[in-house]
Amino acid sequence: MSLPIDNDPLDLDRQVCFPLYAASNLLNRLYRPILAELGLTYPQYLVMLVLWKEASQTVGSLGDSLYLDSGTLTPLLKRMERAGLISRTRDAKDERRVLIELTAKGRNLRADAGKVPATLSANLAIDEESIVNLREQVRALIAVLQRKGSQDRSEG
Repeated sequence: MSLPIDNDPLDLDRQVCFPLYAASNLLNRLYRPILAELGLTYPQYLVMLVLWKEASQTVGSLGDSLYLDSGTLTPLLKRMERAGLISRTRDAKDERRVLIELTAKGRNLRADAGKVPATLSANLAIDEESIVNLREQVRALIAVLQRKGSQDRSEG
């Protein structure tokens, strides 16, 4: 006996994860040509946003800000270093820590990147209030998921 579609917990339309996944993929597609003009991928852009706010970070603090583990972040940072956007150095006080800092080229890229939010907004037919509300709802979801992840790690 099969469940009616409306009650099927495995129906794609009932999933919370799928619209978030699809929206993320579609947003990345919108960002791609805009960021290509800057020579950045979307993950590199996110790193730059963090560094433009606070120019010196450890790999760990960057990972915390972006919800990425060091295994994902390290190759990304190596490519950014080869592109001349950042420098990576061992912390003299604690050699286990790697410090990430913007180079002059990375700092100068900020001026060109200033157009990215406006360009993206121009491509979306969503009013500012809706964007703010959506962002706050997604942040609330992130906080719930983060708490759940922390609980699971402490119990395990």
